[in-house]
Amino acid sequence: MGQLPTSPPPPQATELRRWELAEPAHLRALRASLHEELTGAAPVAGEKLAEVPELVVLVATELATNALKHGRPPTIVRLLIADDSFLLDVADHDLSTIPEQADTRPLGAGGRGLQIAMAVSLDVGWYATESTKNIWASVPRH
Repeated sequence: MGQLPTSPPPPQATELRRWELAEPAHLRALRASLHEELTGAAPVAGEKLAEVPELVVLVATELATNALKHGRPPTIVRLLIADDSFLLDVADHDLSTIPEQADTRPLGAGGRGLQIAMAVSLDVGWYATESTKNIWASVPRH
């Protein structure tokens, strides 16, 4: 299994919104709220998102799912903005583990959230604070 590089997100990022999740059922509300934050409108059933909002929602969902499944609650998802990118910073409260890519699981077995984030993001990394383990990903704004 591969480890993610350790580095904080770019320091010039400004927080736009924050969500606190306690259980997987909160993921649906996170996706809807992210959609509204990025597009200015509530999601419509069956509506296809533009590429950037779709990537942000996908990465946020994957990282938050990992944090809920493998971390300790609450999971904190932050949407930040930097010069040319959106940043997602997802924190959980389990400092006893480090993020690893699940590269040995068979397809369809799950555990591909970090790989998906790495495939569609400009950059992905992680860092720890005194109380949280944070994974971040940057997605281009345009």
